[in-house]
Amino acid sequence: MGTDTLRTDAADGADGRRREQRGWYFYDWACSVYSTSVLTVFLGPYLTSVAESAADADGYVHPLGIPVRAGSFFAYSVSLSVIVAVLVMPLVGAAADRTGRKKPLLAAAAYTGAAATTAMFFLDGDRYLLGGLLLVVANAAQSVAMMLYNSYLPQIAPPEERDAVSSRGWAFGYAAGALALVANLILYTAHDSFGLSESAAVRICLASAGLWWGAFALIPLRRLRDRRAPAREGSALPGFRQLAATVRDMRRHPFTLAFLLAYLVYNDGIQTVISQASVYGSEELGLGQSTLIVAVLLVQVLAVAGALALGRLARTYGAKRTVLGSLVAWTVTLAAGYVLPAGEPVWFFVLAAGIGLVLGGSQALSRSLFSHLVPPGKEAEYFAAYELSDRGMSWLGPLLFGLTYQLTGSYRDAIISLVAFFVIGFVLLARVPVRRAIGDAGNPVPARI
Repeated sequence: MGTDTLRTDAADGADGRRREQRGWYFYDWACSVYSTSVLTVFLGPYLTSVAESAADADGYVHPLGIPVRAGSFFAYSVSLSVIVAVLVMPLVGAAADRTGRKKPLLAAAAYTGAAATTAMFFLDGDRYLLGGLLLVVANAAQSVAMMLYNSYLPQIAPPEERDAVSSRGWAFGYAAGALALVANLILYTAHDSFGLSESAAVRICLASAGLWWGAFALIPLRRLRDRRAPAREGSALPGFRQLAATVRDMRRHPFTLAFLLAYLVYNDGIQTVISQASVYGSEELGLGQSTLIVAVLLVQVLAVAGALALGRLARTYGAKRTVLGSLVAWTVTLAAGYVLPAGEPVWFFVLAAGIGLVLGGSQALSRSLFSHLVPPGKEAEYFAAYELSDRGMSWLGPLLFGLTYQLTGSYRDAIISLVAFFVIGFVLLARVPVRRAIGDAGNPVPARI
């Protein structure tokens, strides 16, 4: 940014910055219920059951005439949603930096996703294609919105605050997810008392996530500010030409690209575990929906503590070392998941606890670490690339999960295949010289990173 739009607007003073940070936290509060209730808990098993009701005698559905095993349809839909997001995010990111008007774009993406999620109330019977379409729209919209939301971080927090601010944002999100899941659990387990069928209760839980998303998105949209875009060469380029210019610019920062590659790999594993854990629990371990809700609720509660605890560890050991430690924990947790006995909820809860303790921290610290690697004035464009790493290769994990199940018929084989993402990601991240990368991007190097 230019002198008119410093990355942290000192002219606004600490009070103005804190107010904007508090508003920023609330977008995590708004959209995380979608990630938790919809993507992690209800939609996977429910959409799988809808696809199974539409399947032929061999267990296949045929979207666009393509034979797909019903148990793989949800994973393939997640993959398709990510591909759509990959096509849209660079255009929106370039437009945000070119115009300086992030907030209207954030509003458009957030409310598109919220509307698609609310419309999941109409997903019943054998309407698996409707479910797939709404999932693609909601998931792609969430990716675009998160890219814009994340790009505010270097503007609202100076370098020394970013680990803490990013961790608080994730903690807000997991707290919201836990609160919504408590309400979901009450509705689902007592659906007969409310005069609802099990299907109706699930559809209400899905739709309520969309209403929550739309309602609480109003808070960050009121508090976050647009910054005037800096005048720079190429600012009038169309979206794809601007994307090409951004990619060429990023080649001048090879260590930033190296971090993105590492994040791309290990985050693909994280996102796939999040989206497929409930399917694994219900289909392979034979656990009921109530057990899955309690397990995810446990993840949410512990993720709040985990995000804040790993944020404190980062202040002592540095964000890079802390993230590397979390990747080791992810690998051990997945290996344990492979040998979990079926029909034993207690062990599934232990696994959920392990996931919760590392989930929020690994994501929050990765976000704050990347914010140090962004050249001044190119936040949205570079965070578009970050979100592409966040979501853009996240089609590969679900695709591998779905293909492994399709070829082997075993969800255990599918879940253990994800270990490769964490091992390779660890090796790639360990090779990134973070302090040098921050300096090469033109940013001050924190004392501990």
